[in-house]
Amino acid sequence: MARSAIIVLDHYTRGAIWLHWIVAALVLVNLVIGLLHDSLLDGVKGAIPFHMAIGLCVLVLTVARVAWRLLHRPPPPPAKSAAWERAVAGLTHGAFYLLLLALPVTGWMLVSRKPVGAAFSWFGLFDVPVLPIPRAVSGLAHTAHGPLGYVMAGLIVLHVCAALRHHFVLRDGTLTRMIPALTRPE
Repeated sequence: MARSAIIVLDHYTRGAIWLHWIVAALVLVNLVIGLLHDSLLDGVKGAIPFHMAIGLCVLVLTVARVAWRLLHRPPPPPAKSAAWERAVAGLTHGAFYLLLLALPVTGWMLVSRKPVGAAFSWFGLFDVPVLPIPRAVSGLAHTAHGPLGYVMAGLIVLHVCAALRHHFVLRDGTLTRMIPALTRPE
């Protein structure tokens, strides 16, 4: 009986790294627009259409990212990681994936309150149709979208703090798996 070889890498694949950083940049831009559109960006023409177009990019790239993750095993956690650290990391990553899907979908549902047949533009290149959902569902999405953005912002802070802890305190090379050019601190 032939055995299938499973290759376990100590770093993420190039595709996973690119998807991570592209989605991270888009999410950060969208959080800034989403959180500041009523204050700092009030009156900035195009901020919300830009926010919606970026959200659609995040949705598509997240679906690609999930597919990539199913086909490419991520590296294992550092050998010295405690069980609670692995559990928190797993829960955090799971929450990220849920939010990376839920935020764009609730945003799309939110703009679907427009009259039937209305659409929004994807960077002026083509129109994206609204979802055929009841107005009440769109209202629920409106209620959820903002708080989900705050949860995403909190998770990003947690994720960055954990990455910096791994790099500068634990010095276990975890961060170098996502930033290969980075060297381990001595």
